[in-house]
Amino acid sequence: MRKPVWPPLARERVHFVGQPVAAVIAESAAAAADAAELVQIEYRDLAPVTTLADALREGAPQLHAEAPGNLAFDFESGDAAAAEAAFAKAAHVSRLTLRSQRLVGNPMEPRACAASHDAGTAIYTIYTPTQGVNGMRGALSALTNVPRERLRIVAQDVGGSFGIRSPAYPEHAVVMAAAKRLGRPVKWVGTRSEVFLGDNQGRALELTGELALDATGRILALRWDHVANLGAYATPFGAWVGTRNLTVTMGGVYRIPVLYGRARCVYTNTAPVSAYRGAGRPDIAFAIERLIEYAAAEHGLDPIEFRRRNFVPAEAMPYKTANGTVYDSGDFAAVMDDALARAGHAGFAARRAEAAARGKLRGIGVAAYLEAAGAGAAPKDQVRGRFGADGFLTVWTLTQSGGQGHETTFAEIVASGLGVPIERVRIRASDPEADLVGSGVGGSRSLAGCGSACRVLADRIVEQARPFAAEALEAAPEDLEYARGAFTIKGTGRAIGLFALAERLAGPTPHPLDALGEGTFGATFPNGCHVAEVEIDPDTGATRIVRYTAVDDIGTVVSPALARGQVHGGVVQGAGQVFGEQAIYAPDSGQLLTASFADYPMPRAGIIERFDVHPHPVPTGTNVLGAKGVGESGCSGSLPALANAVLDALRPLGIATLDLPFTPARLWEAIAAARGRALSRRAHAPQV
Repeated sequence: MRKPVWPPLARERVHFVGQPVAAVIAESAAAAADAAELVQIEYRDLAPVTTLADALREGAPQLHAEAPGNLAFDFESGDAAAAEAAFAKAAHVSRLTLRSQRLVGNPMEPRACAASHDAGTAIYTIYTPTQGVNGMRGALSALTNVPRERLRIVAQDVGGSFGIRSPAYPEHAVVMAAAKRLGRPVKWVGTRSEVFLGDNQGRALELTGELALDATGRILALRWDHVANLGAYATPFGAWVGTRNLTVTMGGVYRIPVLYGRARCVYTNTAPVSAYRGAGRPDIAFAIERLIEYAAAEHGLDPIEFRRRNFVPAEAMPYKTANGTVYDSGDFAAVMDDALARAGHAGFAARRAEAAARGKLRGIGVAAYLEAAGAGAAPKDQVRGRFGADGFLTVWTLTQSGGQGHETTFAEIVASGLGVPIERVRIRASDPEADLVGSGVGGSRSLAGCGSACRVLADRIVEQARPFAAEALEAAPEDLEYARGAFTIKGTGRAIGLFALAERLAGPTPHPLDALGEGTFGATFPNGCHVAEVEIDPDTGATRIVRYTAVDDIGTVVSPALARGQVHGGVVQGAGQVFGEQAIYAPDSGQLLTASFADYPMPRAGIIERFDVHPHPVPTGTNVLGAKGVGESGCSGSLPALANAVLDALRPLGIATLDLPFTPARLWEAIAAARGRALSRRAHAPQV
């Protein structure tokens, strides 16, 4: 891959609007802002490239000398020759090009960092919102050449992340350098405008899929041609999103003999792109299910039976796809049947007719999605349990909560494993002294990785405490049984509680019952079926999401309320992309035109009028909990389900496909054009 240098402050050229150019340090934010007004920069305009087509065209302006043709990476997965042979003998072929438009992440709190430097120890202490302190430590070390052991990262509650908070940013390096040079702490807090202009953005993909079918509707081959917009520079995850994450599940829930995918990653004069809730996996799920629905309509197939005919059967699990991905478990047909029944799919025709009588266009969309979760980059996941003099067990983790409720879920796992009240367990993140290994938050890994380590921790504490309990009870360790938070001598009533034992042993540091929970836990594949029902007003193009049903196989569910909340959030985030969100750059200047909430719509509470969420667990064996992860499930299901619902409503008008987002203006224009074509055909029809 061709990766040009990305300086913390621009050198000679500014490659995107929002790139930091100069740093001003002052006693107060107001003074710094005033001083920044005095900075004078002489610019010479250069021709920008903001779209993929512009960047790849012959003779396009070159962003970086290291990347001729603005091409960073050309990637392949699967068997191109086998795909070509399969398409040559296919009875039916469908081809569809889709766009997963660029999005602004917009977490609840703007990005910020504060740093200090100890001249005596040469240690930096950096406070910053992040998804994982180990990942941030590694990123900052690579950016600044400061050894990892001299970087102390502190983070607690994070007001949203969605992937864009994972990597280091230029401001981190600038603040660190300033703190060292001045010998005092330095802080930077971004504004909402800086979030729009300077934070890594998401999606920005063009996806073209081709499906080859035999005469009975069996899928013979599937091939993809993707183009990913990296923005002006390569982030640590940008090319990963546009390549591996699009191809690892490019066959979805279907048994497809031949798979092939090509992906090109391209530089443009726009904000860099990185992971954003699902990091490519919702995009490929969207593309697969749109292509499946499109092919069914094009070739006169029932879309439900078409899916059922091509599902990977439950008895084939674990299933190895044509490009080498191994799905651990799942029952895709049962999940779809569950979703269709709960959504009242059989009664939709009557609801559509009733809506038509009111002058509305009603559509239903089904999406059987699958996504990859829990892989992680670290060799294992660790948590550390510490007993305090206050009578609590504090569990330190590497996972930063960005609204997922880790403090509840992890405490439930530990408390359940120990048989003690959840109130006695506290969860804390990122103790710099804990020196833990783990992948942090990302890719729906928290429960499968850190949660499994919490379950192991509970078992370790019990076994570590057993000889001490035996000594306290004057019994042999093998004569003790543990249940409901206490050790009891078998066949007697003599017992000692875990926390009573911990209090008795208090004094030495570390506490004798302090323990490490760890393990290596593999990837898994959450899946599900979402059914969306929408109603479009053809006179305005406005869409109502009148009913939404989500049935998800996320494996073992630990906290049902929090799992539902994760699905709710993901579905609504997907709805934001389907119906409004879009980052738009002016092609002649590279200026971001949607740089505030006045121009960039966000989904609001109530956007979905009826919400039904149900688990359909098929536990995995890749971790001790049997959990598959839920963080990206809502997004992965809602993008295709909502898009299919809208296109189903428009199909009677002859509209087969349409680019996201489905804004009222775009839908109204499409409906008006379709009605105009219909009137024209009737006007020119031969009179009998």
